[in-house]
Amino acid sequence: MKSKMFKKLMAAVIATTMTASLAACNGNGDASTDASASASSSSDTQKSTAVASSDDATSSSDDLGPYTPLVDKNGNVYDLGGMEIIIRDWWSGDGTPKEPTNAFEEAQAEYRDWIQETYNFKIKQMAISDWGSAPQDFVDYVSSGGDDQNYVFTLRNDPALISAMSTGLCYDLSKLDCLDFNSTKFTANLLHKQFSKGGKIFAMYAGGSEPRTGVFFNKRLLKEAGIDPESIYDMQKAGTWTWDAFVDLCDQVQRDTNNDGEIDVYACNCNNGVMTEAAVYSNGGEFVGQDASGKYVYKLEDANTLEGLEFAKKLFDTYWEKEPEGAAWDYYKEGFLNAEYVFCFEQAYAGQEAGPFYNMEDDWGFVMFPKGPQKNDYTNLWDNNPACIPACYDDERAWKIAFAWNLYTNDVPGYEDSDSWKAGYYKTYRDTRSVDETLAMMRTKGMITFHGVIPNMQFGPELTWNIGPNTAPISEVVAGIADTWKAYIADANK
Repeated sequence: MKSKMFKKLMAAVIATTMTASLAACNGNGDASTDASASASSSSDTQKSTAVASSDDATSSSDDLGPYTPLVDKNGNVYDLGGMEIIIRDWWSGDGTPKEPTNAFEEAQAEYRDWIQETYNFKIKQMAISDWGSAPQDFVDYVSSGGDDQNYVFTLRNDPALISAMSTGLCYDLSKLDCLDFNSTKFTANLLHKQFSKGGKIFAMYAGGSEPRTGVFFNKRLLKEAGIDPESIYDMQKAGTWTWDAFVDLCDQVQRDTNNDGEIDVYACNCNNGVMTEAAVYSNGGEFVGQDASGKYVYKLEDANTLEGLEFAKKLFDTYWEKEPEGAAWDYYKEGFLNAEYVFCFEQAYAGQEAGPFYNMEDDWGFVMFPKGPQKNDYTNLWDNNPACIPACYDDERAWKIAFAWNLYTNDVPGYEDSDSWKAGYYKTYRDTRSVDETLAMMRTKGMITFHGVIPNMQFGPELTWNIGPNTAPISEVVAGIADTWKAYIADANK
């Protein structure tokens, strides 16, 4: 798969892009020095082969064209010695590459072919664990000493991962000078800061953050209540999509349509925890923070946090569809599909092909959570899948794996500032504004959180599961866990 279009593109940009994105790999850190010395050959044969490849490239119109591969401090092209690497997750199937369906996917496939040929390694992404077992699979693998496979584990925020960080099972990525955590690739999502402690970095994620919690809305029900669905996008765009604006809409859409004294169309429903978190973040609050020294900070009783919790409680008590007796925890999904209420707080995946709303009969839209009175802009929770390298690998092996992963997850040359990420969402979302405006905002307007990395803290059972319709006042819920959470945080800071 060597299209001439891509080869010409590579000729122009590959040297600049690769060198800039991985400049740190030419540093003088111990890990790089040791690894590059063994990863690269200084033999005349190696040098001759590299020169020959470059000469061949200039002699044919059907090749990659002149380029400058990334080299070590001795001027040798990095050679990973045929290493085979697996990025293991729970959704990528058996790792067989899919046939490209557009120009970007073709360019991406050819770019990945090129890096593997140039630096002499093989890499693929495949499902080995499942969603439930992934964190524990990682712990079990490292604890047993690993095997001959070379893995990058794709995980999720889970107590097993937090335990792995605390007990030295995650390789310290800060030692690897082929990873530049000051580059946009990492600062665009900040996951490495979320999984850092004591100057060490235990996990990473590449590129823009995955869109998360927002508000799905039923367009037909809005129209029946005399509201133009586009007006919500307009408010979001103008910066006037606020808590107050949302409450005004709830008052208009929640109604008794047949005058029997019972509400027939409710304003809201969702997974309680999802909405409660979003309400807090939208107001500039958080549950656990981190100070400049890296210490975790108790923030459950901060004013912005409490105001967010009170707003969530107000929505639950005033606008929530009543839960049917004996209903499953996710009954709200069926309620939205059946047009029993207008606004559903849920994560963006719900609108994708595998999500619950993909085949919904009514048209729907999607906007960010409205901003609270303490914020001047919208805020989305950045919650991405952390990638970890097992600590049972030695420094050289870990460096090579990180070097390959970094190349594999780099922007495709020529597509660094493209909107290629939108293609999959366009196929499943009902309008373009939800993608071009809402999802695009979610990738740039966000924050990371730290309550998920505090050992023993059970966020759902201890807090969010206790906030809902007809539950105890927020002050009582908070008072019941305050001392416990302070103790958790104090232990984490030890």
